[in-house]
Amino acid sequence: MASGTTAPPPPGNLKRIVAASLIGTTIEWYDFFLYGSAAALVFNKLFFPDSDPLVGTLLSFLTYAVGFAARPLGALVFGHYGDRLGRKKLLVLSLLLMGGATFAIGLLPTHATIGSAAPVLLTVLRLVQGFALGGEWGGAVLLVSEHGDARRRGFWASWPQTGAPAGQLLATGVLSLLTAVLSDAAFVSWGWRIPFLLSGVLVIVGLWIRLSVDESPVFQRALAQAEARKAAHKADAERPPLVSVLRHHWRDILVAMGARMAENISYYVITAFILVYATTSAGVSKQTALNAVLIASAVHFAVIPAWGALSDRVGRRPVYLLGAAGVGLWMFPFFSLIDTGGFGNLLLAVTVGLVLHGAMYAPQAAFFSEMFATRMRYSGASIGAQFASVAAGAPAPLIATALLSDYGSSTPIALYVIAASLLTVIAVGVAKETRHRDLADVEPATDAEPAAARTAGARIV
Repeated sequence: MASGTTAPPPPGNLKRIVAASLIGTTIEWYDFFLYGSAAALVFNKLFFPDSDPLVGTLLSFLTYAVGFAARPLGALVFGHYGDRLGRKKLLVLSLLLMGGATFAIGLLPTHATIGSAAPVLLTVLRLVQGFALGGEWGGAVLLVSEHGDARRRGFWASWPQTGAPAGQLLATGVLSLLTAVLSDAAFVSWGWRIPFLLSGVLVIVGLWIRLSVDESPVFQRALAQAEARKAAHKADAERPPLVSVLRHHWRDILVAMGARMAENISYYVITAFILVYATTSAGVSKQTALNAVLIASAVHFAVIPAWGALSDRVGRRPVYLLGAAGVGLWMFPFFSLIDTGGFGNLLLAVTVGLVLHGAMYAPQAAFFSEMFATRMRYSGASIGAQFASVAAGAPAPLIATALLSDYGSSTPIALYVIAASLLTVIAVGVAKETRHRDLADVEPATDAEPAAARTAGARIV
């Protein structure tokens, strides 16, 4: 099949697919970010009361970090079955797991009621959240990428990426509303449960939309071809997707992991660590810093599709490289603006940082999807993305905080982000441009034909 010949789906159907992925990822990120906010506000008091306040907060954030640790496991399991059974089934399962765990947190008895079992159950539910999120991202972006018009794949596939800023806006907005209308005592007593229980309603909406969409036609064709080869005895028993992807696409996995370093580290430094730096080093109130992040996140949401559309015109690599280099170059001005203590400068610092981050995050969905063959695409994209998050996003706020504590300066933190940017520039720089690849045309014939697989995987118009 010649690249670019895949017929685009009807516009209405594609928009429904995009909406299903966007709403699902927004709900998943809402649940994930909601936990982080609650960890800072109330979990230290409700689940770790025997510790002093600082230790309780650290333990609370440790349960937050556990969610990152579970994401690679989710990537492996969901990737395996997503490549075997299809994208849609696994996306429904990920939404149920994430929403169910979040809803259960809203019902969880506290330490005062059941003692040490409370933090244990909280940690288990956080593991379930991380496991579900590790499988969500790959399926959501693939469902759009494999349905979408190849000429605008970057644009359409970038919409699930907007689920991250949308989820953050939703989680922070709900918590801000509750803290504004409830007293501190009421919020700590029962009000904190409301946003977690609200997840149950959001999941019902998300499931209704996700169940209404069709399975990826690219995956269905690849599955039919594999079954036909087996029936004709032209292929050996099919290897597990993990084995196949590590055999045929290990270089692409390394590229994806390298590409994630600057994107993931810069995001958590700009949106999470800033709350520490601005309040302790620049004398800015936490609410002021939070307002800056909220406004900048709205801008972030708006620019992601624009960057995705640009990647359709000039390529994934140029846009991604612009974002990686830009974030690195912005770090020293970023901290200098924050140090002034003015809200306008703070807002400018965060907004420009997230706009540059969007130049990496927007084309990432299509870029990673286009790297891998269909029957191992869920595994490859998920492994590359989620394994990197453990080394990049999970420790980024902790590393930045430790550097600030040890050196009392933003310079080491800026150099930390710049080093990540250089790594990403190298990874994306050695990668091949993927913009013109036909996702239906990158399927290796059999596991016994790695040369053919590599040829198909590199076919470009």
